[in-house]
Amino acid sequence: MTVQDSAGQPRQRLAALALGAVGVVYGDIGTSPLYTFKAVFGEQGIGPAPQNVLGALSLIFWSLVVVVSVKYVLFIMRADNKGEGGIMALMALAQRSVREMPRVRLLIALLGIFGAALFYGDGVITPAVTVLGAVEGLEVAAPTLAAWVVPIVLGVIVALAWLQRHGSHRIGAVFGPVCAVWFVAIAALGVAGIARHPDVLRALSPGYGVAFFLRNHAEAFFALGAVVLAVTGTEALYADMGHFGRRPIRVAWFYFVLPALLLNYFGQGALLLQHPGAASNPFYLLVPRILLYPMIALATAAAVIASQAVISGAFSMTREAIQLGYVPRMRVVHTSAEMSGQVFVPWINRALLLLIAAAVLGFRSSDNLASAYGIAVTGTMVITTLLALIVARRQWRWRLPTVLATGVALLTVDLGFFSANIVKIESGGWFPLALGLAMFIMMTTWRRGRELVVREIKQGGLALAPFIENISEHPPLRVPGTAVFLTANQEAVPHALLHNLKHNKVLHERNVLLTVEVLETPIAEAEERITIEDLGGGFHGLGLRFGFAEDPNVPLALLQCARAGLPFDMMDTTFFLSRETVVADRRRPGMALWRDKLFAFMARNALPATAFFQIPGNRLIELGAQVAI
Repeated sequence: MTVQDSAGQPRQRLAALALGAVGVVYGDIGTSPLYTFKAVFGEQGIGPAPQNVLGALSLIFWSLVVVVSVKYVLFIMRADNKGEGGIMALMALAQRSVREMPRVRLLIALLGIFGAALFYGDGVITPAVTVLGAVEGLEVAAPTLAAWVVPIVLGVIVALAWLQRHGSHRIGAVFGPVCAVWFVAIAALGVAGIARHPDVLRALSPGYGVAFFLRNHAEAFFALGAVVLAVTGTEALYADMGHFGRRPIRVAWFYFVLPALLLNYFGQGALLLQHPGAASNPFYLLVPRILLYPMIALATAAAVIASQAVISGAFSMTREAIQLGYVPRMRVVHTSAEMSGQVFVPWINRALLLLIAAAVLGFRSSDNLASAYGIAVTGTMVITTLLALIVARRQWRWRLPTVLATGVALLTVDLGFFSANIVKIESGGWFPLALGLAMFIMMTTWRRGRELVVREIKQGGLALAPFIENISEHPPLRVPGTAVFLTANQEAVPHALLHNLKHNKVLHERNVLLTVEVLETPIAEAEERITIEDLGGGFHGLGLRFGFAEDPNVPLALLQCARAGLPFDMMDTTFFLSRETVVADRRRPGMALWRDKLFAFMARNALPATAFFQIPGNRLIELGAQVAI
């Protein structure tokens, strides 16, 4: 008999998931001690005087408490869309709460898309800065090895991309224990540092953070751009919620990850109080000389884990964006039979590999990348807060004063971090913004392009009801079997049906017009999965609905239609599909010509709908159709 915890979840299972979460979810934030303190006293013009050290340490402590513990772990993670997290799931949840307000829905969609685009920028910067920060320990151990830092980092990045195909379930099983050793190690280093200078614990008082601003004025504000490095990875924490569940992630944070991080930061602070010159690299200078090389190896392993956390979050978000219609169809590989949220997207993996390598070669050090870091992270944090406040008001029915008070408190912190990072644009912050803008353009272009294609198909189609009536009056040759026509418009005759009738001059005994719809919830309920309408004359309208976290397996769903009165024999069923060739036409209203061409390019390279819907190729007939937008 398995012992259950208070939530009814087996404790052994909870412990295993929490350990996996340590390896997959918390790798990013777990490696922030490598570079955060160094960045605070690097280019900010603030010297490591004792009062400045205590002030910066106080800001780091309260940032971890307010941003990670209160905002994300306790507040944002409540906004799970039936178990799924991430900004796309949150956007769908917020949109569902304002169904009757189309303009607000559009604004929410734009916010969500921009936040998702910035998250992709974070997915490029985080692996680059984290792995660089780890390998740069070689410069402390042996300055002559400095020239080898970038080549080693590139090798690590390539190995990381190769590891992704094994999935976060298997990676978590391997990385979980490694990351646990990492947290124990940094906690032990912190305890040793605190023991030598326990006065550092005074930084627990927020008064030192306030005094830091009063003493350093503008420089203190700019230093926030470095302090935010301590909370990077929180968005990946939310995005990876579908991999492990809310409770294991919370347990891992409060009982293991947070204490280890605080101990290490305070240990670094204690070192700086004793030796201000250690500000050049306080993390590695806290390590005893004899343990330096093993710590570099462990830090590099932890950096790989940190990068994996963000990348797996990008996979999860991409899958949701595909289903919601904001990203072209791509091949999605499931890596776990137990957790549906654990996926691998090969195209995204390859794209991230190239962009991360470009960032490493372009910036060449964690200090340079730290200047580029933060804008994407803090921009996404602001958008996540806004969407969560909409959900709190509309879905959870919070009272308006409560929502306003929560919003003021959280947005004051978020906007403070974001404003402090705006000044980094010229020194490298343009890079994640450029990546985010490119992704925003592609996502909005794909969404709008699909709307225009559907509009053209609907305008050019024949009305279905008169067609069926005419078929009854002038029946063509009917052949045995069932024909399934995939269509976006149940009111019009599918082009594939017209072409089949025109060229083959036959009609099947039973014709099914199939429309596939993706809902704003992760999983479609059984009662909303299938809708069937008898149109007469051997025609049926069939609607299949899937959640955005599901794989739209059409043949499997058709077998379930027997319970609803429409049985299918797959060996006697033929699928007909019109494959649209999109052509850009400057005379058509809707988008600029360059966006039409961009959409046409993405449409040509998207995964075919038949593969996406898992329709067997030996039961498929595709007919071409040209659509001008």
